[in-house]
Amino acid sequence: MQNGNGVLIINKHKGCTSHDIVNMVRRIYNTKQVGHAGTLDPDAEGVLVVLVGNAAKACEYLSGGTKKYRALMRLGVTSDTEDASGILTFVDTALPDKDKVFSVVDSFLGKSMQTPPMYSALKVGGQKLCDLARDGKVIERAEREIEIFAISAKETDVPKNYILDIHCSGGTYIRTICADIGQKLGCGGIMSELCRVEACGFDISQAVKIDTLKNMSADELPTLLIPTESLFADLSVLTLEGFYEKLCKNGCEIYQKKIGTNYKINQRLRLHDSQNRFFALGEVRDYPDGSAVKAIKFFE
Repeated sequence: MQNGNGVLIINKHKGCTSHDIVNMVRRIYNTKQVGHAGTLDPDAEGVLVVLVGNAAKACEYLSGGTKKYRALMRLGVTSDTEDASGILTFVDTALPDKDKVFSVVDSFLGKSMQTPPMYSALKVGGQKLCDLARDGKVIERAEREIEIFAISAKETDVPKNYILDIHCSGGTYIRTICADIGQKLGCGGIMSELCRVEACGFDISQAVKIDTLKNMSADELPTLLIPTESLFADLSVLTLEGFYEKLCKNGCEIYQKKIGTNYKINQRLRLHDSQNRFFALGEVRDYPDGSAVKAIKFFE
């Protein structure tokens, strides 16, 4: 018997992949329908948004959300992976003073272009960059625009180590931020630890460890699932009743002039039925006879 549908916030531990977590959740919740939003590297920990049951259908809509991280940056060293797991390629004992470090860190605020690292899960031509890198291949990667909404550095007891708190756009590589900071300082830098503290609007305080799940009963497990609708909490709600509810659930478009709405083209909506239950993600599209709302993903 499957144990429910919804969003499960996992506090991923070090030493396992995001896919490992998905497989564990599949066994625990007894369902093959499990996905996740936003990959975390094996050495990283923190918030991994896992989608159970029908919620797994939402994967394709969640990749672009903002995220928050806490990272430990180590200065005076570089590596081929831009983090502590790689081969150290440069060491500089002449470290900049803290004021210069703070100034350079602050300069990363805002929009910029970032080149994805070779050691990443990003696919080029159907192959993961990390797999190509392990084969000794380095290929050209297109720069991508990222945005840092907030960034700060804090000293630690070890002069070469700084704690970075970063709020950024989806697709930002924190290891590359650390390496770029080190390069700009002229001493080199790597990411030595990483914890994602927020993703898709979910905070680490809401997260549960896999070991906790393993010790829960079949009756307790569904209580941890957050309603799928929470993934789209920032979208407006459109309630459809009677004839229009039936039309929508049969895959038909619902013309705005018929229901008295005026949403913008391409706007996405949470669709509720006559019982005020979320049943689909909708989108406003332009048709020859006018603008209409159409369900683009059902979650019933």
